Parts: sequence; C-alpha cells; structure tokens
Amino acid sequence: MQGTFPVYDICKLSDFQQDDLLISRFASYLQKHHDLYFPHKHTFYHLVLFTKGGGTHAIDFKTFDVTPYQIYFMIPGQVHSWSFEGEVDGYVIHFSSSFFESFLLKNEYLDQFPFFSGIIDDAVIQIKSALQQRIVNLFEEIIAENENPGQMAVDMIRSLLLQIFILLSRTNTDTKEKSLPAYNRTLLKTFQKLIEKNYATLKLPRDYAELMYITPNHLNALCNDLLAISAGEVIRNRILLEAKRLLINLDLTIAEIAYRLNFNDNSYFTKFFKKYTGLTPEEFRKNTLNNSKK
Repeated sequence: MQGTFPVYDICKLSDFQQDDLLISRFASYLQKHHDLYFPHKHTFYHLVLFTKGGGTHAIDFKTFDVTPYQIYFMIPGQVHSWSFEGEVDGYVIHFSSSFFESFLLKNEYLDQFPFFSGIIDDAVIQIKSALQQRIVNLFEEIIAENENPGQMAVDMIRSLLLQIFILLSRTNTDTKEKSLPAYNRTLLKTFQKLIEKNYATLKLPRDYAELMYITPNHLNALCNDLLAISAGEVIRNRILLEAKRLLINLDLTIAEIAYRLNFNDNSYFTKFFKKYTGLTPEEFRKNTLNNSKK
C-alpha cells in the first residue's frame, strides 16, 4: 500500500492530456495503467464495460465478480480497485463533471440515472442478452468517433453516451421505483445530496428533516419505502464509507480521521466503527493492506 492516497484526474491517465474525456479499449488501458489495482479514487465519472475476462472489481469496498457484459458506473470520489483473472477486455470511458454541462440545459441531468446515485448495488449492471449487442455497437461508435473525429465529434460522443445511459436506465429500473411518485424520488435525492455536504457535522435525521422542511417521521418513512433502511442508517452508512476511504490513506492517523469526521475523540470513533463493521479502524486498515498485496 502506498503512503499517499492515490487520487487521479483525467490528465494523469490520458495520453492526449484532455481535461474532460478519456476513451479506450479496456485491454489497452490496463496495459498502460497496470498499477491501478490498488484502491484509488478519481475526480471524474468512470464507466467500464467488460466484454471478456474474470476476477473481481470492488467499488467503495464492496466486491463484485467480473463477468462479460457487465458494466460499472462510478461517480467522482468513489474508491475502487480490481483483481483480474485471465485476458480482460471491454471499454473504459472517463468524463469530467462538466462534460455534459455545456450540452444540456439541466446541469443535474445525470442525477436522474440510478447508476450515478452513488448507491453501489445500482452502479453495477449485468446487461441483458437482448441488449448486449446494441450497447457494444454504441461503444464501438464512441471509439470510432474518438479515433477518427468528424465534425462535432465531442457532441456525437455525448449523444452516444446518453443513448447508453437511457437504454440501461429503461431496462434496469425497478418496477416498484417506477410506481413511486416523482416527488418522493426528488426528496430522497435532496436528502442524499445534503448528507454528501454535511455528513461530518450533521448526524441526526432531525437535522436533515429541518433543512428539507419535513418532519423526521416523514423522512424516515421515505427512506424505509425507497431504500428499505432508516434515515439514520443512510447517514451512518455515509459516515462509515468516508471513514473507510480515509483509512486507506496511510498518511492519516486514526486520531486525524476521527477529527475529520467530527468525533469527540479517537476512542469514540473506534467504538462506532467497530460496532457497525465488526473491525477496529486499525484492523480494517491492516486487512486492506494485506488484500492489496495479494
């Protein structure tokens, strides 16, 4: 494990030093960046479609088995790592948070897609057989536009990406979710965004309910209906996730991490972490170090 927590932007990974976009076949990408197996995070959106290979891929410390025609979506700030078996191929695309802003009137357009919500289980999709060739064809068109750009090539790439997003969203949206009022889905997204900004300082459902002008009971019922967990668990899970992300940075002491997450002292943070993960922070860090060396 490295001492400094690796954070990558697109320029560091692109041969062409593009700020907003990187497109590659995955086998070529892996040859150039073979050291990315260690847990790291990006400042950009990251998606990978596997067409060949096996092994595992972990997003925010949840591990998935890699299979052909599986697609992964990651948002800026998420931690991921991989351990592949055999020959691996597919497609990888990175794009910045601003990549679609000049193209779409709604800056938050991507937020409507469940796979960009930051919820891990929604970010990994096994593409149905009837849709596999169509999705691959769209990726091939993106590769062609990138390698031999025509007029308005970047806008063409944007439109092809949006087709992929819409097609996958149509075929992978849960029936229950479709039946939920749009107002409820909007409220949940508002809650999740508020947590993202305030998880270190606001740790009680009533704090967020007040910001949203609803009652704590309403917020709790909303989370139970849409996520099958309480509002308190949603907040707690985000704090635990950030703790795990910080723990793989060996430059930070446990006490420094506790301070960043606004715990009164190191011992309280350790008790909190162990209660919900079964490991002390030191044990989690050691396990991650050992796993990365395998």
